[in-house]
Amino acid sequence: MLKVGITGIGFMGMMHYLAYQKLEGVKVAAICEKIPERLKGDWTKIKGNFGPQGTMMDLTGVATYSDLDEMLKNPDLDLIDVCLPPFGHAEATVKALEAGKNVLCEKPIALKTAEADAMVVAAKKSGKLLMIGHVLPFFTSHAFVYDAAVSGRYGKLLGGHFNRVISDPTWLEKFYDMDVCGGPMLDLHIHDAHFIRLLFGMPKAVQSVGRTRGNVPEFFNTQFLYDDPRLVVTATSGVIMQQGRPFTHGYEVHFEKATVLCETFMGTPVTVLTEDGKVEKPELPNYDEIEMFSHEMKEVTDAVKSGKPSKMLDGQLARDALVLCHYQIESVNQRKRVEI
Repeated sequence: MLKVGITGIGFMGMMHYLAYQKLEGVKVAAICEKIPERLKGDWTKIKGNFGPQGTMMDLTGVATYSDLDEMLKNPDLDLIDVCLPPFGHAEATVKALEAGKNVLCEKPIALKTAEADAMVVAAKKSGKLLMIGHVLPFFTSHAFVYDAAVSGRYGKLLGGHFNRVISDPTWLEKFYDMDVCGGPMLDLHIHDAHFIRLLFGMPKAVQSVGRTRGNVPEFFNTQFLYDDPRLVVTATSGVIMQQGRPFTHGYEVHFEKATVLCETFMGTPVTVLTEDGKVEKPELPNYDEIEMFSHEMKEVTDAVKSGKPSKMLDGQLARDALVLCHYQIESVNQRKRVEI
């Protein structure tokens, strides 16, 4: 039985907790949280912009801690799942690695590149796995595109456009604080930055424009520039002030022999436009949010069991996504192209 300890019981901590319940041979054996009622199972005040909302949880058989150092002394834990606010990722992750634990840390890997570098170095020194919870490749819509890219089913990639837009997340305190959450760039768009890095590699430059709150990009568009002139990659992301806007994400990815598109706001499922003029809508599993997170958790726990790193959840890849976001912030604020 692989035993997991989760630190940070907010929305993501709850999602991870529920996802682990769907896996065989895995048990959440401990949780660590500062809010006393959550250690007693009262998760009713937890909420997010998708998926289930908080409820009462039966934590029978789960060890509870209010201090991470104490939880790390538990010799039975094989994996520490870090779901703290982003400003706490680096310190908790390095502590867990130095304690000899494998780590899954929720995205973003950190808020600053130096912190991400320290996490990657700590993993190498400890010989333990560092995985970062970029769940997007495990969503059926994005898994389809990733598989098409890896298999070459539709020929070479020619680029694509990615979008991720939400209404103002008023329930998140200090969302626009770059030292706490990181704003829309590091909390929201980093999903697509990671997926773009996974599909196309690291660009040579970015050109971003956007609205800001002070120096924090609020809504923005980016061109990712590559040496290959045929690769046309763009993204739109951020926050709009109309609270009726539901959480929205989608893409249009171009291959040599087909275009694959998906758009949640318009209700467009994964659709393939083929070179012979056909419009295909592949039948994909209709997983709910918890099931998609459970696929991510299976990737994580399989990696721990085998000792083999996960390509999609690799710490260095997540570090590159963070770097991409910081260059986009620089481009927005300086209103110019920024070399990487």
